[in-house]
Amino acid sequence: MTRREDDTPSVPSGAHAPQAAVAAASRMSHRIPPRVRLRLQRLDLMLVAAMMVVTVSYALGYRLDWRQEQSLGLGAAEEEEEAMGAQIPAPAAAAVPPLVAPAVGPAPALASAPEGASAPVQTAIVPAVPSAWAQNAEQAEWDKMTEELARVVARHPGRVSIVLKDLRTQRAWSYHPDDLFPAASLIKVPVMISVFYKISTGELSLQDRFMLRRATRVGGSGSLKWRPDGTRLTAEELLVHMINESDNTATAMLIDALGLGYVQQQFPRMGLLYTGIYPEGMSIKGGRVAHENYTTAREMTMLLEKIYRGEAVDKYSSSVMLDILKKPKAVPSRLAKGLPFGWEIAHKTGLLRMACHDSAIFFTPQGDYAMTVLTGQNRSYQAAKDFISRLGHITFRYYTGGERLAHRTHRRRQLASRSAS
Repeated sequence: MTRREDDTPSVPSGAHAPQAAVAAASRMSHRIPPRVRLRLQRLDLMLVAAMMVVTVSYALGYRLDWRQEQSLGLGAAEEEEEAMGAQIPAPAAAAVPPLVAPAVGPAPALASAPEGASAPVQTAIVPAVPSAWAQNAEQAEWDKMTEELARVVARHPGRVSIVLKDLRTQRAWSYHPDDLFPAASLIKVPVMISVFYKISTGELSLQDRFMLRRATRVGGSGSLKWRPDGTRLTAEELLVHMINESDNTATAMLIDALGLGYVQQQFPRMGLLYTGIYPEGMSIKGGRVAHENYTTAREMTMLLEKIYRGEAVDKYSSSVMLDILKKPKAVPSRLAKGLPFGWEIAHKTGLLRMACHDSAIFFTPQGDYAMTVLTGQNRSYQAAKDFISRLGHITFRYYTGGERLAHRTHRRRQLASRSAS
């Protein structure tokens, strides 16, 4: 089949080329079916109309962004700024004063543009209210106190372990809480609890009497070592001597009555994992011993908190033990030194083999708290005692609300003058 010459029109060159092209296009259009040609004409009209709408809209200042949230009047940029918590200013022609977020309460309504403003409404986005903990002044003061404790501890030349716990809010701060230290006289607290375990079984009573013998006489702290052989004391009197005077003879008499094996078996019952008691550890010599009585600040704090909450043996036993721990010492020292007026302290100290400790429960009008400070490898006992007292005074300032400490108030001077007269 041969192709006709007029199937593909030729485009002549020269001056008659445009007229020839128009003529060729006209001949081709006549070959399009009428129905198809009508659809093409409609599409052309729609395209021209759309272009006119867009042109007029931009001329009038409208924006045809179909992603806008028309109900909120927020564009994509405003949504992003809202997520960042920034404020979006209103247009210059219709400025809206900045909004201030209230401390408490619902978020304010979106600001509307003034009357007569031709520009679209812009909204002032109020930053989100900070979370509660950031506004909590009490938490801020607690953080300030613990930061000061950390700075003081960092400058101490010896070893230190601290556990501080607010018994009302359960806030806690610690520094090497599980480091092992020689327990020294802190071991007498679990010994006291062991005595009450024996009492709870009915095998012992606080009124049972025990005889002082040469075998149970021990040197070191306490006044019972000066008593004559044959002196009889009740279990309650021995407990008071052991805790209040840290009397080593009273401790030896109670352990002898219970049996060291029985006392050792009660330690896991109390929840103690690292604290232990051994005959060599009870020695008062200054050098190293084969089996030391170790403890940790965390475990000593745990024991005192159990006594405080009535969970050591039972409520009655815990109450009696707390009263014994509260009895004032002859000379306030360490955490008890400079105690604010109106406060109470239930504590036990320890001092042996260059270790100096104090573990206490403080009873204050602002809330009770527990604190244990263990120190080791000290240059001197007096320096360690002063260091522990300094740590205690930092907590005093927090729990007195920053007010002047009341241990030298006019009331105490009156009491001192009366006792002197």
